[in-house]
Amino acid sequence: MTRSAFAPAAALLCSLALASPSFAQAAKQTAPPAKPATATTTTPAAPAKFVTPVKGTAYIEVIRGDSKKVGNDMVTTVKVKNVSNGPIALLRMDETWYNKSRAPVTGDTAQSRQPLMPGQVIELTTKSPIKPDLYVSQFAFSHANGKIDAKAVKKFTEK
Repeated sequence: MTRSAFAPAAALLCSLALASPSFAQAAKQTAPPAKPATATTTTPAAPAKFVTPVKGTAYIEVIRGDSKKVGNDMVTTVKVKNVSNGPIALLRMDETWYNKSRAPVTGDTAQSRQPLMPGQVIELTTKSPIKPDLYVSQFAFSHANGKIDAKAVKKFTEK
C-alpha cells in the first residue's frame, strides 16, 4: 500500500526536476558598447495615410504595345498612366478580339490590385487564346468607383 502512494509522488518529483532546466531561459549576451550619438538625426517616416480614390470618371493615358503570338496565346501589353487628381482603385482592362465580320471571338482581362496613384505608370498584360480568325482587338477600361476616360497617346505627358 505504501508503494502505490509513493509512486505518483516520485513521478511528480522527477517530472518537476527534469522540466525546470528545459524552461530555463538562455543567458543574455552582452551587447557591444553603444556608439555615441551623431550630430545628424533622422526624422521618423510619416505614417501611411488613406487616400480617398477617385469616384465617378477617372482619366488615364494609354500606350498600346504590339500584340504578339506566344505559344497558343496572343499577348498584348499596354502601359497606363493615371492623369486624374486621385488614385484609381481596382483598375480593370478588358480586351476583346473580333473577326473580320466584327463578331467577338475571344478575350482576356487584366487588373491592377494596387491603387494607381496620380502620375503613376503601370503595365497591364492580357493573354487571349488564339483563334483562326482573329482580326482586331478593342479595350474597355473600368474601375471600382465608376468609368474610365482613356486617351490613346504615343508618349505620356509630363505633369
